[in-house]
Amino acid sequence: MDYSSATTTLFSRPVADLQDHHDHEKDHNNNNNNTTVFDLSFLRDQNNIPANFIWPEGDLPSSSDAEELLKATVVDLKGFFKGDEAETRVAAEFVQEACSSHGFFHVINHGVDPHLIELAQQHMDSFFKLPVSEKLRALTKPGSSSGYSAAHAERFSSTLPWKETLMVYQLYCEAMMKLCLEIMELLAISLGIDRMEYRKFFEDGRSIMRCNYYPPCMQPNLALGTGAHCDPTSLTILHQDQVAGLQVFHNNKWLSVPPLKAALVINIGDTFMSSLHRAVVNKYKERKSMAFFLCPKEDKVVRPPKELLLGEETRLYPNFTWSELLHFVKHFYRSDNATFQNFINRQLPLPTSFD
Repeated sequence: MDYSSATTTLFSRPVADLQDHHDHEKDHNNNNNNTTVFDLSFLRDQNNIPANFIWPEGDLPSSSDAEELLKATVVDLKGFFKGDEAETRVAAEFVQEACSSHGFFHVINHGVDPHLIELAQQHMDSFFKLPVSEKLRALTKPGSSSGYSAAHAERFSSTLPWKETLMVYQLYCEAMMKLCLEIMELLAISLGIDRMEYRKFFEDGRSIMRCNYYPPCMQPNLALGTGAHCDPTSLTILHQDQVAGLQVFHNNKWLSVPPLKAALVINIGDTFMSSLHRAVVNKYKERKSMAFFLCPKEDKVVRPPKELLLGEETRLYPNFTWSELLHFVKHFYRSDNATFQNFINRQLPLPTSFD
């Protein structure tokens, strides 16, 4: 299948030299040492998408995918915040049920100011509507976890995600961090360990905030907003707009996670045991989401709580630090459904003691 390069707005000039994208459509091969950036605001209206965005057939949604909805548990945090122990136990049981099944659940009455969420959305909308030359002023620098990215083209050259991302917003991050620690307390309760175990472990944790913008795509059957992957983090809090697109692989099929008004979507990451999920795109509507990823502090050693170890039984995974996993994902392996196992395969043998 041939897709003409004329449909691609490909920048490969220094950011300082970039002007309107029409001035540079023919300049995409002038300097291989510069950052490659795609202008999705231009590509969204093209009949044929560039070959860089076409995914292998086995990765793409089929006509029968996600016809069913994921039966995601809705966890009401109202009683937990009030200190009601009975309602807290119920909430913890719901969390345990979801994490033992597929790792995804909704939370309502989560305590995050809806005006703050709306404000973050407004800032996100304003940014993604800027001309590409303006957005490139915030371009992610090599090795950085903040800034603007168009299809992650600064890291990859093929099977690019049909999206733009921005990682910012301090006030929203502070609210999400607070909520993460509350959920970590519920996770500890659900596992029957000290309820403060994870709260203490993550209170000085590293966090990543990512705003995702998925433009309409004229060939959604060939592209993916985000390919199938497991989050190489600890906990994700996702705010979706009202356009569906999130899908979870459960019971050997893809299930849709529809937006639920006033709710946030929670899923556990690889440092617990993540579930395979992806984001699909559509031809008619743009989709936006805000994802907050909780991770341990870089030098914290990730290991199972002693209460969950049964004597000297064989452990499946060795201890590791978050900095080791982060380095692996950034420099050696593209995040997919095998990221964590491939990371573990690179580790030293299991420790001989569990202290």
